[in-house]
Amino acid sequence: MEIVKKYSPKYEIVSLDEAYLDLSNIFHDREIISIEKVWRAAEKIGEKLKREIFEKEKLTCTVGIGPNKVVAKLATESAKPNGLKVVRSEEVEKFLDPLDVDDLPGIGPKTAEKLRAIGINKVYELKKLSKKKLREMFGKVGEYFWERARGIDEEPVSSEEVIKSIGRQITFERDTRNPKLIFWTFDRLIKEVYDELIENNFPFRTITVICRYKGFETHSKSKTLKEATDDFKILKREAKKLLLKFLIENKKLVRLIGIRVSF
Repeated sequence: MEIVKKYSPKYEIVSLDEAYLDLSNIFHDREIISIEKVWRAAEKIGEKLKREIFEKEKLTCTVGIGPNKVVAKLATESAKPNGLKVVRSEEVEKFLDPLDVDDLPGIGPKTAEKLRAIGINKVYELKKLSKKKLREMFGKVGEYFWERARGIDEEPVSSEEVIKSIGRQITFERDTRNPKLIFWTFDRLIKEVYDELIENNFPFRTITVICRYKGFETHSKSKTLKEATDDFKILKREAKKLLLKFLIENKKLVRLIGIRVSF
């Protein structure tokens, strides 16, 4: 990642082995005569980056170049392993259309299955569905699918810390086994977490429930979904199942309960 950072002041580290670079501001007007030269220069930077990583770290890497993050990511996936692929702005539609719907970021097996049930297998077929229809089928994330199918992604490359989890917890005034109090309090925590994830446009995959018993004995249970969602009903249902397991398995008084969601 230290090598990657050298190639642009605007970078975003996504995980241990994945990062984005914004190359849009590293060229000077006097150096660039045409958009064609911009793309060629970006490709040369990608080649140089690959060489430097291999020479210094003896690691191969794949580079995808596109007009935005989602296209660059898909270009990278198509170039694996150890390749380099450039998808220019005018090539985006041709590149995306033949891809399977579950190649698009955010579309997991369950969503893909629902789409295939109505004859939608490829991205070009997904584009036939209106934004309204996708919203009816999948809620707010349906709009995200509509945009991604068209290669639309306005999310900037940002080195700012990205929200990775949202959570709440509360300690009872007195240790308790009162189920009404415990679940009423838990409902409040779920609603607070949900409101924050909606405010931050933060879909989640993993739900973690924390329970601390009398004597400060603390345990957690998690449920990871097959795909990301922002569905309140799913959050509430799965979180309550986890909490119920705690109350069934351990008869001790409860001191603290908490919930956390993460991607």
